[in-house]
Amino acid sequence: MSSTQTDVRAVPDSGATAPAADAADSADNAQASQEAARLGRAYHRKASVNIIVDSCADFAPEVADALGVEVVHFTYVMSGQEYADDLWKTMSAKEFYDRMRAGEVATTSAVTPGHYLEVFERAAEEGTPTVYLAFTRGLSSSVDAARQAADMVRESHPDFEIYVVDNVCPSAAAELLAIEAVRQAANGLTAKELVAWVEEARYYVHGYFTLESFDALARGGRIPPAAATVGGKLDIKPELSYDTNGALTLRGMCRGRKKALRAILADFKANYLGAEGGDEKLPIGIVSADAEKDARWLADQVRREPGCADVPIIYSSVGPVIGAHVGPGMVALLFWGKDRREALSFTDRIARRVKGEK
Repeated sequence: MSSTQTDVRAVPDSGATAPAADAADSADNAQASQEAARLGRAYHRKASVNIIVDSCADFAPEVADALGVEVVHFTYVMSGQEYADDLWKTMSAKEFYDRMRAGEVATTSAVTPGHYLEVFERAAEEGTPTVYLAFTRGLSSSVDAARQAADMVRESHPDFEIYVVDNVCPSAAAELLAIEAVRQAANGLTAKELVAWVEEARYYVHGYFTLESFDALARGGRIPPAAATVGGKLDIKPELSYDTNGALTLRGMCRGRKKALRAILADFKANYLGAEGGDEKLPIGIVSADAEKDARWLADQVRREPGCADVPIIYSSVGPVIGAHVGPGMVALLFWGKDRREALSFTDRIARRVKGEK
């Protein structure tokens, strides 16, 4: 993709911005369709591989449309009603997170094999070799259901090529991976070659984020309620990431939101590779859960880094499935960088060798 001077922006997820910010939002939104179309022209050429993704990649809607990939929509429940995670078509991000702030709880569950079977059967009838970039098993068992469905399709369509790959990249990190996977397929990789490419490339996508509070994590049983209470009283903000299995990891605890954002920037500076290995700059992702002000601040700081003044930035909103577990206020910075496996401890490296992994 050619470097672009403007950002690819989804509809901003904050309802309260200053007049100057409103003007900037209007300009960004007016250009969103144009920039997404440019992305589509660069990436979505006719390929011999059908790529399927899912809504947990937290796509900017314009990007998903431009890439021409099928999106498997996960579901969530709020106040007893089930909704599809349809990239904010049914419910806006602002409404979803305001409802969470008002005390409503959103719950999620794994996708069933039957849901995947319907999607994979359509792909089999069409006949193009298919690769599904699945939401990581580090956070959901849905990928197991997808593999079961793929096995059923292989039985009924023995000549059909279908692969299910764990992306090990939560949220918009998976969006960055999918964008490049589409480009590689358009450049001629076969389905089998694309699987090998994804299985290597996924370790070069980084994601660092912080939360406004621990409340949603406590409700989901991921941390003790007492820890959430203490963290709130002390204004403790975590910096988190994900490991090579896609599971969440705690990188540090910061006193105050600004320090947590600066910790994210420090990890960006330490790991970002820019255009290394090529002339084109790969896009950077900034995703937030109704935290537009902090998303803008991160973008401004990234722009000040050497070589980043004109790097494409893709803005999107944290979808309801992930948002149900992190709550309003999450903000994350996603980018291509160093091999994340290099940061493994020597004991983890031994474990990977034992399991036959690279």
